[in-house]
Amino acid sequence: MKPLDPRLLRYARAARSYLALSVLLGAALAGLLVAQATLLADAIADVYLHGADVRRIGPTLGALAAVTAARAVLAWAQEAAATRAAAAVKRQLRSRLLAHVAALGPAAAPPSGEVATLATRGLDALDAYFARYLPQLVLAALVPLILLARIAPADLIAAGTMALTLPLIPVFMALVGLQTEAANRRQFRLLSRLSHHFLDVIAGLPTLRVFGRARRQAEVIAQISADQRRVTMRTLRLAFLSSLVLELLGTLSVALVAVGIGLRLVDGHLSLATALLVLILAPEVYLPLRQVGANYHASAEGLAAATDVFTILETEPAAPAAGAAPPPVGEIRFEDLVVRHPGRPALPPFSAVVRPGELVALTGPTGCGKSSALSVLMGFTTPASGRVTVDGLDLSTVDADAWRRRVAWLPQRPWLFSGTIADNIRLGLADAEDAAVREAARRAGALEFIDELPDGLATRLGDDGAGLSAGQRQRIGLARVFLRDAPLVLLDEPTAGLDAATEAAVMSAIREHAAARTVIMVAHRPALLALADREIPLTPSAVS
Repeated sequence: MKPLDPRLLRYARAARSYLALSVLLGAALAGLLVAQATLLADAIADVYLHGADVRRIGPTLGALAAVTAARAVLAWAQEAAATRAAAAVKRQLRSRLLAHVAALGPAAAPPSGEVATLATRGLDALDAYFARYLPQLVLAALVPLILLARIAPADLIAAGTMALTLPLIPVFMALVGLQTEAANRRQFRLLSRLSHHFLDVIAGLPTLRVFGRARRQAEVIAQISADQRRVTMRTLRLAFLSSLVLELLGTLSVALVAVGIGLRLVDGHLSLATALLVLILAPEVYLPLRQVGANYHASAEGLAAATDVFTILETEPAAPAAGAAPPPVGEIRFEDLVVRHPGRPALPPFSAVVRPGELVALTGPTGCGKSSALSVLMGFTTPASGRVTVDGLDLSTVDADAWRRRVAWLPQRPWLFSGTIADNIRLGLADAEDAAVREAARRAGALEFIDELPDGLATRLGDDGAGLSAGQRQRIGLARVFLRDAPLVLLDEPTAGLDAATEAAVMSAIREHAAARTVIMVAHRPALLALADREIPLTPSAVS
């Protein structure tokens, strides 16, 4: 993990202006610190050596008060700027992250639990980075140089001692930081895993309760939570160890400077004002470096999350953002198509032809690659070899967004968003009239249960259709497909979760909707297979 990741400046423009502002404020604070130390040393020397009263040192005290007030104002300005910059950076990174995850598509996007953790708690931890770590990092680079430039003309020996001992703090900070970085990354990975698993358990809790497996999942979550707690405590121990090492080095270094000053002051080789000036500034020379190490731990989680965000942002989408205009939905050819997921093949060599206006069923055992074939056709997955052509045009050269506008897709488990039922159906066609939405719901067999709800189509749903059964969610997803009225329809087990009567009505609607359209559906159930014009089996030698 780098102290200042350049990708943060590349992906978040607000970080650039804030870094420049931090440099200016850091230099100004260092200059005020020198002025404050000089005034304080002169005032003490005048009182001790010359017996000056308050009236005589009044101007010095006034200047000292003004400098102190100015330091307080600049420190407040730095804190305020840090807060605003952190908010702007988090907003920019969240927007980029969510937009890029949408561009990656469902096949290549990270798990939803991981994305949720990154976009919320992970990026929120950047507050400590901008409010404490980054300003201190700037001060650690500027303040020692400015203070040594002031100390050197007054006491070259003390300046040399500080110059020799200063590098020890970054060396030990780096040694401890390597261990801390690894511990923080393990902690954040475990937190992401816990979040993703918990999200899956909550989504499937009704099913788990039906089969009596809810208690077992509670035990799994408890075990992961215990692991996360142990990793967190290990990280905290490393953080405390780092602080101890840095404080010890800083204290010993200041003590070494103070002993040298005391001996030369007693021998008369150093004036009291100079000795006081060096003693006041000596701790301030080491303080920024010590605080960098201390604040590093507070910001490590945010930097770990930002690193994961950058990894996602640097993942190229499967399909190009722009390309040739898509052709009309004519003959579709799968030519020696092969898809591989990390560590395993997802679709063996597959060739097939789908003619315009056909309703074909992709068949085969679970895991043979039926959904992967549809994902390639949607442009969500890049094949390892082979290609898909439409009217002879390779889909990899076509504008992905324009092509998807010609496709209606029903996945195995359609996602319903928080909003009304009508809003969820309108995802198929945003500007659809109420009558069209109602007709699509009727054709999908959803209107019967929708009309029984208190608010009908205006009934609000929770995330993922909370409050509806699996079959009801499936029918709303199918209503989206009917409303979209696209020339190419992709259906992945469209009657999953439906009872026999509803399945028969939905199949009749699919058959009617397939008129003058090309429909490719993944099917296992005999009734669906009977609906298809023909079957395309997915086997290593499948050719149709």
